[in-house]
Amino acid sequence: MGASGVHASIDAVWRLEAARIIAGLARMVHDIGLAEELAQDALVAALEQWPESGVPDNPGAWLMAVGKRRAIDRIRRQRRYEDKLAEIGRDTESQAPPEIDVPDDEHIEDDVLRLVFTACHPVLSTQARAALTLRMLGGLTTDEIARAFLTSEPTVAQRIVRAKRTLSDAGVPFEVPEGPDRAARLSSVLEVVYLIFNEGYTATSGDDWVRTDLCQEALRLGRILAGLAPEEPEVHGLVALMEIQASRTRARTGPSGEPVPILDQDRGRWDRLLIHRGFAALLRAKAIGEPPGPYVLQAAIAACHAQAPAPEDTDWTQIASLYGILASVAPSPVVDLNRAVAAGMAHGPAEGLAVADKLADEPSLRGYHLLPSVRGDLLARLGRAAEARAQFERAAELTRNAAERKILLDRAAKAGEGEGNR
Repeated sequence: MGASGVHASIDAVWRLEAARIIAGLARMVHDIGLAEELAQDALVAALEQWPESGVPDNPGAWLMAVGKRRAIDRIRRQRRYEDKLAEIGRDTESQAPPEIDVPDDEHIEDDVLRLVFTACHPVLSTQARAALTLRMLGGLTTDEIARAFLTSEPTVAQRIVRAKRTLSDAGVPFEVPEGPDRAARLSSVLEVVYLIFNEGYTATSGDDWVRTDLCQEALRLGRILAGLAPEEPEVHGLVALMEIQASRTRARTGPSGEPVPILDQDRGRWDRLLIHRGFAALLRAKAIGEPPGPYVLQAAIAACHAQAPAPEDTDWTQIASLYGILASVAPSPVVDLNRAVAAGMAHGPAEGLAVADKLADEPSLRGYHLLPSVRGDLLARLGRAAEARAQFERAAELTRNAAERKILLDRAAKAGEGEGNR
């Protein structure tokens, strides 16, 4: 294997093993920032040695072993440890100190779960949590994260450095929370994974409507989390939601990359395997037997779309009902906006517009392009062409995605034609 092939293998191994290596080292050193540095040292060693020695049979174990040695060396250099070592008379050259919690395969999955909860700690901003999660759990470089979120590499690097410093300064323990704190922390974890997925599923800025790399990374993280926390229904609910939404990827864009609304999509292009996996995850969530949470409810809504062979077969009454339940379980203006869409489809555009109009003065939606977009659609269906055109133009001004802006301006022009024909 040539040098380029070895480097490709190292990159693939790192993507697969980064979370396990960093998590195992974090249990040793009790600091995820230091753990990542040690893991990076192991990666550098691989880049230096593997082109000559070849890729080892178990590359993940090789990286972990190098990381462990670097961690033990680092601990031994600490004065506090040396003082303790002198007291107990241990031979530093012959064995690892007894208080060093060296990771093993039996505990590594628990360590990864600890890493998930630490990287997604609420003490960090949402952006910092997303960047740190992609770095620690996804093995992405700062350049890859920057390109995914269409920001600069120095900005991402600074965000990650600050996040690690914040965790250290706040004394955030490397642990899986228990009791009442667990639900709040789990919610933070799921929020980060879904944020990553959504940024890929409907890019908020740039020229592309879909960025599949982010969707795939979020799906991978969600599946890992489902394996680590199999008794958490909301984890399975999130996985179900992402699987079903991701099933539409090939049908969501036209030949020129333009967005295709769900009612206009070629359902023959939906990925039936992903739909099947989503349904299976939803059944696992429901089998746990707890009242449905926000992600389980959203997955159930996605399942309603997936079950309809054609757009006209969609059970909009059921979807509107599920949005009503979701609004009571997790109230938010965005949920109410989606409820307006469902009500408009189930009970007519006048009823949908009545729900949407109540959101007109909602501060959190003031710059949200989908509010005028939804209102424009409902107004157009009511034959109020001039008002619809104004709403589509407003939505086009607010969106930062070039492909979506073009669609909205086209809809505004079409509404304008209807206005002229009156």
